[in-house]
Amino acid sequence: MGEPGFWDDNDSAQKTVGRLKSLKVVVGPMKELTSSVEDLDALIEMAEEDKSVAADVAAEVDRLENMLDDLELKALLDGPNDSAGAIITINARDGGTDANDWADILLRMYSAWAVDQEYKIELLDRQENEEAGINHASIAVRGPMAYGYLKGEEGMHRLVRISPFNSEGKRQTSFAAVSVSPEIDDSIEIEIDEKDVREDRYRAGGAGGQHVNKTDSAIRLTHIPSNTVVQCQNERSQHQNRATAWKMLRSKMARLEEEKREAEDAKRYKTQAKTGFGSQIRNYFLHPDQRVKDARTGHYVGSFNSVINGSELQGFLDAFLRFRASGSMAPPSDD
Repeated sequence: MGEPGFWDDNDSAQKTVGRLKSLKVVVGPMKELTSSVEDLDALIEMAEEDKSVAADVAAEVDRLENMLDDLELKALLDGPNDSAGAIITINARDGGTDANDWADILLRMYSAWAVDQEYKIELLDRQENEEAGINHASIAVRGPMAYGYLKGEEGMHRLVRISPFNSEGKRQTSFAAVSVSPEIDDSIEIEIDEKDVREDRYRAGGAGGQHVNKTDSAIRLTHIPSNTVVQCQNERSQHQNRATAWKMLRSKMARLEEEKREAEDAKRYKTQAKTGFGSQIRNYFLHPDQRVKDARTGHYVGSFNSVINGSELQGFLDAFLRFRASGSMAPPSDD
């Protein structure tokens, strides 16, 4: 980074900076832990001479144990694409307008978590629902190990609440599907035969500038052999939307290859994590009480809002990493 001309190619420079940040996330705490353990020896010697220092020793041991736990968790982020950024796509499913609103709530949840982690967010695609919420949306989340942390969010998310869109105040169950794929840069080769991809152009909808609803600037790509569909309408021009859509398609195909490897590992170790796109992975309740429980790991938080505002989402991400490492299933849920 100190070489002359490093910033001449901004895209390449940003990728290098991103790799540096990912490495520092692990190497920095490792160096600090190693140094602190050496200092602990000296602190223990002091405590042998001065009993009042014993409390400091206990506090330092607790701190180092927490650091070690955090490092062990980061060591689980060892997948081939775990250090990459993540592309999150959220689609409203069953539940009518409540499902559209629920999809929008999830979009805000992941965005809030990313901001709290000091990650960068880019809106790639968003289609508003006429009444409320969204039909679907895609965002890119960029930061150290973003994909490694977020890939466990793929699946069906279920919300139970008193519907704000029902005049009779009835309880409504709604679903939103979350798909997560690694953001692959151009240095990684993903083979896609253009003959296998159908491109559809359509008129963009919603707010977005003078070209919206006037020209067919939005792009939808369908990879026919795998029936993988991506779309982008958030950019100002058809050319930009096409470039972003192809980037999203490459990420989706990389995720499919990763799923194949995961399935082979699951067979080898006789474990199978429920991470498929159609799986119901988590239940969120606002009625009759407020709680959120993961159907795979059993991780539980008794506050709906603290999860939705992103502040306690990390606990679910960490629990899934440990779940994947152990290969054990959560006890049957009564939800």
